[in-house]
Amino acid sequence: RRLTGAPVAVGHLDHQTPSLAHVLADRPGAVVVPLLLGDGYHRTVDIPAVARPFDCAVTPGLSGEHAVALALHDRLRAAERAAGGPADAVVVAGAGSSRPGGNDGTLRAVEQLAVLLPVPVIAAYCSASAPGPAEAVALLHGHGFRRVAVATHLLAPGRFTRALAAVPGTWAVAEPIGDHARVAGLVATRYAAAGRPDRTAKADGTAGTDSTAKADPSGSVGGRAAA
Repeated sequence: RRLTGAPVAVGHLDHQTPSLAHVLADRPGAVVVPLLLGDGYHRTVDIPAVARPFDCAVTPGLSGEHAVALALHDRLRAAERAAGGPADAVVVAGAGSSRPGGNDGTLRAVEQLAVLLPVPVIAAYCSASAPGPAEAVALLHGHGFRRVAVATHLLAPGRFTRALAAVPGTWAVAEPIGDHARVAGLVATRYAAAGRPDRTAKADGTAGTDSTAKADPSGSVGGRAAA
């Protein structure tokens, strides 16, 4: 809200309340920013279907953006400091998708993080795709790497982050990135680029536009949206 000056509310596709449809019913014409790191079914099908009856603009998600890689890098470095030193290899663990193109965000994050780090970086997926995080860590151990860290390509704590914390043989596991300032800045940029006409009133009575962001709370299925 500080970055956009617009009212913000949160709605969910499933698993949590309030639902995205409930939030948008009170905010027709809002801008919906999908808080998703991949372009799977939720981003490409579910969210547009919910938003369409309320005349809402749906922005692209967060997949593949350099700001995401920078947030991953920051969280990884913090985890390495807590562990006592840098990793000698990194696994970028995303939620995973079976939909064509659904894992492109994780793969792009691997490419971008590899430019920022002097060590090997590979992808893993918490569901729906291979390799899984434990398999990826074991693969790197098999190639002689001993300090294998996990960069958590997820937005919020949940069952996937709990599973990552339990992967054997990890040197460090980074925190998710949903509350990182670079991610907030990216959401604000998505909102600004939507360019919808003013439809609602700001708290001070001047014209403004609602913003809605849809997020995946556990890095798995489900999600929330802010309007």
